[in-house]
Amino acid sequence: MEEVIRGRVWRFGDNIDTDMIIPGRYLRTFSLDELASHVMEGARPEFASEVKRGDIIVAGRNFGCGSSREQAPVALKHAGVAAIIAESFARIFYRNAINIGFPVIMARVDAADGDEISADLKGGFIENLTSGKRYEMKPFNDYMLSILQDGGLVNHYIRTLKEGSG
Repeated sequence: MEEVIRGRVWRFGDNIDTDMIIPGRYLRTFSLDELASHVMEGARPEFASEVKRGDIIVAGRNFGCGSSREQAPVALKHAGVAAIIAESFARIFYRNAINIGFPVIMARVDAADGDEISADLKGGFIENLTSGKRYEMKPFNDYMLSILQDGGLVNHYIRTLKEGSG
């Protein structure tokens, strides 16, 4: 995972809940491809078929609210979404995303569908490359970056044990 993420925007509003992200009727499968094929179906039915690897979701407040299903961030990551930028996240969604090595960034960003944006996780800024506007964000510390770079908390823990620093 790169410290600077760049991609095309998919814009969503406030209160995108986990049932919008991955509707409950699809939770009986263990297939990541099947989950990804239905991601965001409750909010934008065309999303799963049109999202491209590296795209970025920009949303309003309270992204990932609702039930604590781990499949929500897993489905988004497997569908190719590179990161989510939102004004705020439900705590459990935020933690589940970090646990699987999926960048979630708290910031208010003005961006429309199709805009190109970049987020410098270590530098602490987001730039809308389409409009030229720049936004501040809290930079990720080295520990959080290492979890993301290792692909999640479990992989990070295994790596640190192997290196003898855990």
